[in-house]
Amino acid sequence: MVRDAFLSAARIRELIECAQLRRARGDFKAARVGADLRLRRRQDIRGDATCWLIEPLFEPERALLRDLEELRLELNREGFLGLFDLELHYAWYPPGAGYARHLDQLQERNQRQVSMILYLNESWEPGAGGELRIFGAAGARDVAPIAGRLVYFLTAGREHEVLCTRDPRLSLSGWFRRRG
Repeated sequence: MVRDAFLSAARIRELIECAQLRRARGDFKAARVGADLRLRRRQDIRGDATCWLIEPLFEPERALLRDLEELRLELNREGFLGLFDLELHYAWYPPGAGYARHLDQLQERNQRQVSMILYLNESWEPGAGGELRIFGAAGARDVAPIAGRLVYFLTAGREHEVLCTRDPRLSLSGWFRRRG
């Protein structure tokens, strides 16, 4: 599902400023792949840096979490998904970075039910790269990372990738989860 203009331009700007503050104070860390003891940096697989949304939060981040709570309730009402909570992080891709084709469902864990990405790229233009490529039975679909666009999809079995960026790419990415 793609929802354009999920947030206003002003709210996107506030979240960008939150991310910039977090980057300036060193909250972003090189993203890693794997789980538990196998967690490691693999720049050949993913080249982004992430910052998990944990307390203390800035007010624009709190407002976003309230909006996403409404979405969680909507998904539960309409899809009977049993979604319980949300894990969410900023993802910043410098030029030349991407994230190879992958699944969001960790091995032997099925708590992640709905994957979501909210784009924060105010000046994205075709040719800037960083599109989300989602694979399905009918082939691949590319989604442009336009500011305010929210993309979400069922996590189980859904392969996807972030195409190589030519310009920096910023998003909030995460998963609505059910109890494990």
